[in-house]
Amino acid sequence: MYEPHVDRRLFLKGTAATGAALALGVTTAPTASAAPGGFPDYTYVRTLLTPSRLAYNPTGEIIFPTVRGVYDKLSSPLGRYYLYYAPHDAPGGVCLAYGDSLEGPFTEYAGNPIVKNTWSPHYSVSHVSSPHVMWNAGAKELWLYFHGENTTTRLARSKDGISFTYDKVVLTTSMLPAGTTETSYARVFPHELPSRGAHYVMVFMMNGTANHRDIGWGWSADGRTWTFAQEPLVRHGDVGAVNVGGPHLLYRNNSTYVVYNKDKESGGDILITEVGNDFSRRNHLGVLYNSRSAAPENGRAASPSFGTDGGVPYMIYEAGERLSGAIAVARG
Repeated sequence: MYEPHVDRRLFLKGTAATGAALALGVTTAPTASAAPGGFPDYTYVRTLLTPSRLAYNPTGEIIFPTVRGVYDKLSSPLGRYYLYYAPHDAPGGVCLAYGDSLEGPFTEYAGNPIVKNTWSPHYSVSHVSSPHVMWNAGAKELWLYFHGENTTTRLARSKDGISFTYDKVVLTTSMLPAGTTETSYARVFPHELPSRGAHYVMVFMMNGTANHRDIGWGWSADGRTWTFAQEPLVRHGDVGAVNVGGPHLLYRNNSTYVVYNKDKESGGDILITEVGNDFSRRNHLGVLYNSRSAAPENGRAASPSFGTDGGVPYMIYEAGERLSGAIAVARG
């Protein structure tokens, strides 16, 4: 079950293509830009979700947004767009908000959390978090990748984006070199790697005994069973950071890029590296989005998710210090 290859050189236009753009992480509007790689120069628009205003708010923090256009995929969705997010600290919990525009407003789903830290008989953990949702066109399902604990990434599947069926563990520290202590914050994208027989790619955060976080990656034929590179895709030291995380793939000019955030101590910005369609390049291009010192960012932007609404590119991301921030939107 895999999505057919999409020629990423094409610029998708209008709302009919919005869902495909959201599913693939494509920024599509040919906008004048000062950002590297020809990408839009994103500008903060507004805050979308603030923990203190949410009914489900066990820890006063939320992280890791993922936005998906569902109006052309689901029957009678709550809104045109589904925005998934979660608290990180125990108990966490995968949450949903919905709206009709990427600029908001988004309405909190009354039944949050839709995935909890206990799911009998599959697991019972301190927390679940970092929800990434991918549209699987072959299965006609939304596939949810999430972590809990920080050593384990899991997969659940849904026909409506709200009620999920547990599938399996897809990534653990045991699948990486000895000394790996964390494998989490994973995002999965349809991506053709013919030489590896793969139709999907995963990017994620990995940590080890040296306690410096890097970006890892893996590939899969079906999105369920994975092979992982044993060396990082992006090393923290190569981009002048203490830690990097929150990776996302983007496509432009017939090439593939990984976007990720620096820790606040290293500047708190969102960086971009060209890895190429076969992931063999390491062309570090610098800052894609410079976090502002003003609220709500307060010097940190992280964990971006990208989409296009009516031909306009958007980035939805964590704004603010880790575990005390909000979810915000920027427009390209």
